[in-house]
Amino acid sequence: MAVSDAEKEEKLLEKISKGEKITSVEEMSDNYKLQLTNLMMMQADSELAGGYGYVPWIQKSPNINETLVVSQIVKDEIRHARVMYRLLEGVGVDVDAYYDKHNFASRTEDADIGTERISDDKRVNIFYYPIDTWNDFIMFNFCMDRGAGHQLEDSLDCSYKPWCDTMEGIFKEETMHMAHGDQWVKRLSADKKTHDGIQEALNTWYPRTMNIFGRRGSKRNVVYRKYGLKKRDNDDVRKSFADDVQNKCDEYGLKRPDWQPEESKMTEEPFIPG
Repeated sequence: MAVSDAEKEEKLLEKISKGEKITSVEEMSDNYKLQLTNLMMMQADSELAGGYGYVPWIQKSPNINETLVVSQIVKDEIRHARVMYRLLEGVGVDVDAYYDKHNFASRTEDADIGTERISDDKRVNIFYYPIDTWNDFIMFNFCMDRGAGHQLEDSLDCSYKPWCDTMEGIFKEETMHMAHGDQWVKRLSADKKTHDGIQEALNTWYPRTMNIFGRRGSKRNVVYRKYGLKKRDNDDVRKSFADDVQNKCDEYGLKRPDWQPEESKMTEEPFIPG
């Protein structure tokens, strides 16, 4: 006898409440699968768009060592994307068809899109901005990879075991990307000739990163937490990131920019079409 979706939901929530993991599509209720797919798609699209955004800096890096480093970061990001898309294939997404419909290399000319998306892919909106200078590249490592790390911490012990298993390796590599940004920010902020330039880059990329975390008290976030796909409210993750940046600014002699949420514009994370 076929198991109803309501019965799947009840069994799934009971399993999650005991700290057990979901390991197969057969265990998933329709809504759990939808929410999981949405989150994994946002990560996959962001990894891919991020890698594409870094590509020009393979050629434009300041020295041969950095050419190699940027090449490795690009390789990491594209591989992360492919790993995530494989997980999505496992829950029934036609990844090839989805990939063909989107341009992950597209970028905006607008200096401030707030919390908006400008196309129908699922990348976090910071990946719509171009990386025009070396300071931009470094500050992207410093801010966005740090922000991603704080977000992805929840995925390390989420309720879907295949995602947990995948995230351990991805998280370590993202931490290395962030460390690359830290090393350069420390160096550039210590030099009077480059201090103001890296502060200006922080003024640009810190607010953009603060916008990625979603709205405080998001109803969608409550659902994610119910299903064990996230553990914290969006604002808790944002505060953890902001405190982390403040500590680094204190160490490097930089000023963390002011930021206030645009509550009227800050939206829920969108559903992937079901």
